[in-house]
Amino acid sequence: MKKNTLKTLEKKLGYTFTDKQLLTTALTHKTYAFEAPTPMEYNDRLEFLGDSILNVIITEKLYHSNQYFSEGELTRRRALIVNNNVLANVAARLPIGPYLLLGKGEAKQDGAKNRTNLANALEALIGAIYLDSDLDTIREFIFKRIYLKEFKF
Repeated sequence: MKKNTLKTLEKKLGYTFTDKQLLTTALTHKTYAFEAPTPMEYNDRLEFLGDSILNVIITEKLYHSNQYFSEGELTRRRALIVNNNVLANVAARLPIGPYLLLGKGEAKQDGAKNRTNLANALEALIGAIYLDSDLDTIREFIFKRIYLKEFKF
């Protein structure tokens, strides 16, 4: 991926990576990796990590903001906030799609606009930012870039 393109995305994300490979991996769809001439990592593992981090941070925020809610109500509210639809909307707004590395077939099927691909890439970016920085930095990213002020905690 071109350095100039990465800088543009970093500016949109409001975060500059120390380890640029983490950013590239977060944007690499498995179809692209499978077509590469040499083995390369793709975003599935970072997505797994990012999903967990996102859930912990949102759970923590809900827990501290709603001391009288039951476990069931907290779980219901988290599900409204952390889901593929919300994540895909945020990824489209940033926008992440144009930066995704997709295999030929996935690109032909407009994979850069595929809502699952967008949500997965955003979770992978969360994982990548966490590995590149720390919990406080990713917490700030989540509340400034993803959840902004439209969600009431």
